[in-house]
Amino acid sequence: MIGLDLDGTLLTSDKRLLPFTKKVLAEAIEQGILVLTATGRPYTGIPEEIRNFPGIRYALTSNGARILDSQTEKVLIEHLLPLKSAKKALEILQKYDTLQEVYFNGQGYAEAEKLERISEYHHNPNMWDYVRKTRKPVRNLTELIERENQDMDKVQALFADMGELAQAWKELEQYEELVLVSSLGYNIEINAVGVDKGRGLMELGELLGIRPEEIMACGDGDNDIGMLKRAGLGVAMGNAEEDVKAAADYVAETNDDEGAAKAIVKYVLR
Repeated sequence: MIGLDLDGTLLTSDKRLLPFTKKVLAEAIEQGILVLTATGRPYTGIPEEIRNFPGIRYALTSNGARILDSQTEKVLIEHLLPLKSAKKALEILQKYDTLQEVYFNGQGYAEAEKLERISEYHHNPNMWDYVRKTRKPVRNLTELIERENQDMDKVQALFADMGELAQAWKELEQYEELVLVSSLGYNIEINAVGVDKGRGLMELGELLGIRPEEIMACGDGDNDIGMLKRAGLGVAMGNAEEDVKAAADYVAETNDDEGAAKAIVKYVLR
């Protein structure tokens, strides 16, 4: 089984899936390898081209909070952020200049007024169109949460000011029931305690009868460290931060040089 992060790993910096990568994925699938996305995105945030890629059946989403069979959209594994914990996190985040998102049932929501100012919060212009197309705008997140009244996949906040991010992180990390990562460098992603991509990959592997040593994971962000450490072969992209590279067994070329695909050729294809 191969678990592939999307942003900064499988996708290029401008969010494309290149022809050589498509060819390699198809070859791996043809050889009986289970290929899946292992992303912090909600399910609806996975590009249709990848969701509908022939042979890609499973999707690990929201950093492992929700793992689905994409053929049936049945949830196989779920570790949700308790509503009480999510409210506590959002109460802290609302003190800062942030674009906040909540993920319910694989769908991301954000306040319409903040989405209109996406460039103030997403420091990477290549993410603007993706967020606008995949988040459902609402007038008020608090009203949405009260209406849904249920546990959620994940909370995320994008910060206009990095100093505020550092301060918010200090406040949030005091709560042991929250897991914090920052895959973009200017965001904070919040999951339930114990949730990470590594745990998710191992649980899916156990469910499907695949041993840890038969699992390869590719990633570039701090939310990928868990799966790089726990997989039989952890591959960091050349564009990854140094702590991510240190957690890997192999450092590939960058995402723009199709490093993940080249690593699959090197270690997996027969």
